[in-house]
Amino acid sequence: MPNSAPHPDTPDGDGNETAAAADRAAPRATDLRPFMAAFPSGVTVVTAVDADGLPRGMTCSSMTSVALDPPTLVVCVRTASPTLRALLDQGQFAVNLLHERARATSDLFASGAPDRFDRVGWRLPLGAGGPHLTSSAHAIADCTVVETAAFGDHTAVFAQARRISVRPTAQPLLYGLRRYAEWSAAASGPPPAALPLPPRSVPAEGAARVRS
Repeated sequence: MPNSAPHPDTPDGDGNETAAAADRAAPRATDLRPFMAAFPSGVTVVTAVDADGLPRGMTCSSMTSVALDPPTLVVCVRTASPTLRALLDQGQFAVNLLHERARATSDLFASGAPDRFDRVGWRLPLGAGGPHLTSSAHAIADCTVVETAAFGDHTAVFAQARRISVRPTAQPLLYGLRRYAEWSAAASGPPPAALPLPPRSVPAEGAARVRS
């Protein structure tokens, strides 16, 4: 809010000047979105089954590995999300990494459409942590929740991966700068040119040689 703009809930006069002074003194929250948009990554859909047996899922832009032993991931999910409530109630979920032909699935699960599971192919294998998006994912991890940490409007869910499936022939979908990209297109570019080696220094004639 600009300092010269009156606060809509404050009358003109002394009260408005007080509010403007408070605005100048209060630190402004940094918008982290442009920074994170500049960090391209794969596209993830987190899925779970709620207490009524209904599938839940959402596109999750924040997922990374924490440790290899034990194999642990962390996903950051909006605290008010029904998907978070389902995975915490059940103590398990699935992480679906989308392949490069699954842009529509990413948009669908980011939209919150109530019929999203009616519009994609999925199944729930025995022992799965959540629905597997069989037509959209190139890799899936079934996970067990081990710890959570709420911060701001999101909750970090630490989970141990107990089963992994990967389709090596499929290529990942990428997202950054508010647009999608295909891994196959990015990988088809020429490799970076090799950096030239620095010239070797030759000791001048008669110079003393130093032994290591």
